[in-house]
Amino acid sequence: MDEVLRVEGLRKRFGKGAKAVDANAGIDLSVEAGNVLGLLGHNGAGKSTLVNQVVGLLRPDGGRITLAGIDATTHPELARRMASVQAQSNVPITGLTPLIAIELVGRIRGGRPFDVRSRAKKLIDALDLGPWANTPAEKVSGGVARLTAFAMAAVMPGRLVVLDEPTNDVDPVRRRLLWEQLRCLADDGAAVLLVTHNVREAEHAVDHLVILDHGRVLTSGTAAQLTGSLDDTVNLELDTLPSVVPACPIAVDATSHGPTHWQLRIPSSRAAEAITWANRERQLGRIESYALSPRSLEDVYIELVSPERNAA
Repeated sequence: MDEVLRVEGLRKRFGKGAKAVDANAGIDLSVEAGNVLGLLGHNGAGKSTLVNQVVGLLRPDGGRITLAGIDATTHPELARRMASVQAQSNVPITGLTPLIAIELVGRIRGGRPFDVRSRAKKLIDALDLGPWANTPAEKVSGGVARLTAFAMAAVMPGRLVVLDEPTNDVDPVRRRLLWEQLRCLADDGAAVLLVTHNVREAEHAVDHLVILDHGRVLTSGTAAQLTGSLDDTVNLELDTLPSVVPACPIAVDATSHGPTHWQLRIPSSRAAEAITWANRERQLGRIESYALSPRSLEDVYIELVSPERNAA
């Protein structure tokens, strides 16, 4: 495969002395053409700092970044030409409409007028932005502005497309449309670096994942590889009546996600018993609904970054 981005031993520290913080502490990762790499982590994990170094906005304290064969540390201006970026904060486009903003970026990136217009129209249709395409930017919602920012990055994509929290403020229906277009970028040959904390959505959109915490890579692999590391249990999700604490005798543990929602971990071999118990509890009026599901990437993420693990 054609490797577009390679990050080796990347280090970035902010502050001095006892108050210094390692935003990136020896990060290694790579992204190939036609693939989506998901960079997962909570706020402060070091995701945006890494992105800012990849696109030349920050200079690393150590390590190496190679983008499309260019040393991005010594030649950031050349590397930037190879990447298109949707930043975490929307680019201000006051005075423009979404359509004009998208076309303008396409022209700046060297696209021919006909190609840019055609591509912009396809993206607007694909993201269901038609009703706002010619609306002044100051009158559109945050979700529409976010989708416009994605289209600006995708209209004439570079070898590497960096998307930093692209679905913030976007409604559920258009989030699905955005994920489809993200996949199209990779299928058309771009390498995509997706920065997100939305683990559930990322699980279905990426080819490979890297989980960051406090500037370090905790683990990496495909979603199947990472979930394969979990123990042999399944999740039993319960919606209970207020003040009801479920007491399933075969549960390994139970976690509350609010006053009436619980997640129980059940041995896979005893899943049928768990369903029988849940049916009985519903008939007795103690729970309103339940669902059994395999453990997910979100479970991997929670186990890796949980305070209990970090304190161990």
